[in-house]
Amino acid sequence: MTTTASPSAPAVVGVIGGGRMGAGIAQSFAAAGSSVTVVESGGEAAAAALERVAGGLRRAAERGKLTGPVEEILNRVTTTDSVGGLPAGADLVVEAVPEDAALKAGVLAAAEKAVGDSTVLATNTSSLSVTELAAALSRPGRFLGMHFFNPVPASALVEIVIAPGTDAGAVEAALGWTRALGKKDVVVKDSPGFASSRLGLALGLEAIRMVEDGVASAEAIDDAMSLGYKHPMGPLRLTDLVGLDVRLAIAEYLHATLGERFAPPQLLRDKVARGELGRKSGQGFYAWE
Repeated sequence: MTTTASPSAPAVVGVIGGGRMGAGIAQSFAAAGSSVTVVESGGEAAAAALERVAGGLRRAAERGKLTGPVEEILNRVTTTDSVGGLPAGADLVVEAVPEDAALKAGVLAAAEKAVGDSTVLATNTSSLSVTELAAALSRPGRFLGMHFFNPVPASALVEIVIAPGTDAGAVEAALGWTRALGKKDVVVKDSPGFASSRLGLALGLEAIRMVEDGVASAEAIDDAMSLGYKHPMGPLRLTDLVGLDVRLAIAEYLHATLGERFAPPQLLRDKVARGELGRKSGQGFYAWE
C-alpha cells in the first residue's frame, strides 16, 4: 500500500509588501513553519507590517487556530527595506504591492535578480495580466499568480493563475504550498479578472447599479443575497471590505479588456472621489467604526 506524503510549506519565503494582504500572507506561511522575510520601505512601514502580523497571530491564538506560541511563530518573520534584501535561497517570493502593473513588474524584476534560479515568483494580483507581468522577467517559467483572499489567514481559497509560459514544476510547487497552508486551490488560466474577481465584480457592480437606480437599499440587497442565496455576506458589504477604490480599479481594467458590461457605475466613481472607500476610511455603503 502506498501513501502520499502531506505537502510541506516552503522553508524560506519572501513577501514584498506588508499591508493587509502581505501581512496576512506572511502570517500564514510563518504559522505553517516557513521562515518569512517581508519587504517594506522604511523602518516605520516595516514596524507596522510586523505589528500587523503580530496582531493577526494574536487573534488566531484567541480563536484556537495556532499550533504554537505567538512569539515563537513571530520570531520566524523578519523585515527588510529593500527587495535586494530578500533571501537568495528563498523557495517562494510573493509580490503583494498595490494593483499597479508597472509597480508590480518593477518589483518582480528586482526580486528575480535578488534570488536564485529555482525560486518561484508569484503575484498576488486580483485581476492584472500574469502574462504581461511575466514579460518583465528573465525566467518567466518560474512565475505564476497566487491570488490570496482577504483576510488571508481565515480564507480557505487561493486562486492559482497560470500564464502560457509557466512551467509545470512551478505550478506543482505552488499547489503543494497552498495545501500545506490548509487552503483549497482553484487553477485558472490567465485571463482578465481570472475566475473569482471577474464573477465577484460582476455581482458587485450590478448591486451598486441597483442602489444607484433606487431599486433597494444596500442592506436589503445584501440580505437578499446572504439569506436567499446563502452568500456569506452581501456584495455591497464585501465591496466595503475589499475597498471601493480597489473595486473601481479592477472595474476600469476589466472595462478596458472585456467591454462595456464592466463599466463602473457613476455611484462607485462618486464615492471614491469623496473618499468613501469602505471599512478602511470608515464609510462606504455602510458606516464603519
